[in-house]
Amino acid sequence: SARLYGGGAYGNVLIACILRGNTAGTWGGGSMQCSLANCLLVFNSAGSNGGGDYAGKLKNCTVTGNSSGGPGGGVANNGTLDSCIVYFNNGGTLPNGTGANYSDSGFRNCCTTPQQGAPAPFINTITNAPIFVDLSGADFHLQSNSPCINSGYTASVTTIADVDGNPRIVGNTVDVGAYEFQSPSSVLSYAWAQQNGLPTDGSADFTDADSDGMNNYGEWRSDTNPTNALSVLKMVNATNSPTGAKVTWQSVSTRNYWLERATNLGIASPFQSVATNIVGAAGTKTFTDTSATNGGPYFYRVGVQ
Repeated sequence: SARLYGGGAYGNVLIACILRGNTAGTWGGGSMQCSLANCLLVFNSAGSNGGGDYAGKLKNCTVTGNSSGGPGGGVANNGTLDSCIVYFNNGGTLPNGTGANYSDSGFRNCCTTPQQGAPAPFINTITNAPIFVDLSGADFHLQSNSPCINSGYTASVTTIADVDGNPRIVGNTVDVGAYEFQSPSSVLSYAWAQQNGLPTDGSADFTDADSDGMNNYGEWRSDTNPTNALSVLKMVNATNSPTGAKVTWQSVSTRNYWLERATNLGIASPFQSVATNIVGAAGTKTFTDTSATNGGPYFYRVGVQ
């Protein structure tokens, strides 16, 4: 316990740790201003804000069963959490409906509720319950039908093991939370599959129900609608301009893209990188290739980062 801040940890880097049953008089019952990866924060409490964590950087953590006297029973004053479960916490409620699980925090590929927009980002947020093996028995592993399976943000993963020491990524994509489900039957995000009415037994992973030329795995990677043939990652056009070639493709705001160019399709490995981490936009995205200023020809392809 701490009289003021950080009952379990303060200003530390914690990997694959369990912070359980700690208290703080004001902020951060479990931890404060820490960097945490693959950690379980459970049954911690704070007198003011951040029962589980306050002002930390969390990746692949499970924050549940924590409480605070003010808003932010799970986390408070955090930046953007990656691939974290923040659910079943108890804190003071804010006018916008938040407070029990979080306050003043943003989420990317996380599982929490409710989802509120600005000013904090909510990117690919799961609001359905995480479906633990035994919530009342404090077993916070994921059940086989959990929407958190394969639904995390893999680009942020920097460790090879979860809190149990098991492989951190199984099934091509990291899970949400501290525990990695070790035998997924599908490579799709379970949350995405369930949302779109697709089975998670693997039978629909590489089928193309809407006949748009992209299978369900590709649709998920592109965040397009697998039941709408008009929703698909594809080139729209490429036009010349004085500043270079303007390349436009069908896009979504939740993905970043790479763009490659070739001048001759008859040679080995003809495509070369033009740009990476191009932030997507809803509808279409146009990128100007300023290096394409002579007669060409130019051939372009685009993909999800």
